[in-house]
Amino acid sequence: MNEEIMPEAKDKTAVSANVIAFPPRIYLTAMIIGILLNILWPVTVGGGYWRAGIGLLLIGLGVFISASGAREFGRRETAVNPYYPASAVVQSGIYRYSRNPMYVGLTAVLLGVGLLINSLWSLLILIPTLLIIYFGVILREEAYMEKMFGQEYLAYKKSVRRWF
Repeated sequence: MNEEIMPEAKDKTAVSANVIAFPPRIYLTAMIIGILLNILWPVTVGGGYWRAGIGLLLIGLGVFISASGAREFGRRETAVNPYYPASAVVQSGIYRYSRNPMYVGLTAVLLGVGLLINSLWSLLILIPTLLIIYFGVILREEAYMEKMFGQEYLAYKKSVRRWF
C-alpha cells in the first residue's frame, strides 16, 4: 500500500484527537436532558419491577465495562482523556473485544438510567447521543490513532470490532 496513506512509522505530531467534547460530559449532558424532559413532560416506558431491575443491571454493567477500559489505559500508562496524547494502542483486557468499551459502558449506564427512572425521553436521547459520540468523538479518535500509530492501529482496527 502507499506509504503516504498508511505510514509505517509513528507520527507523533498530533497533540490530541480533537474531539468535540469530553465524552463523559456528552453522556452526562444527555442524562440531564433526559431527566429534565421527563420532569417537564413525563412519558414512561411502562413495565414494572423488571424495568427497574434491568436498569440497575445495565448501570452496574456499564460502570464495570467503563472502569475496565479506564483501568487498561492506566496499566498501559496512556491517557484516558482524549484531549491528551495517547502513548500506546491498548489491545489487552477488555480491548481484545471492543475498541470502545468505555463508550459501550457509558451507553449502558444511560440506557439503564432511562429504564430505572421509567423515562422514554432518556431512552430516546440515546439516538442523538450516539450520533454525537460516533461523528464527534470516535471518528476523530480513530483518525488520530491512525496518524499516531499507523499500521499497528490499523491492524488492531481490523481485528477488533468497534462495539462488542
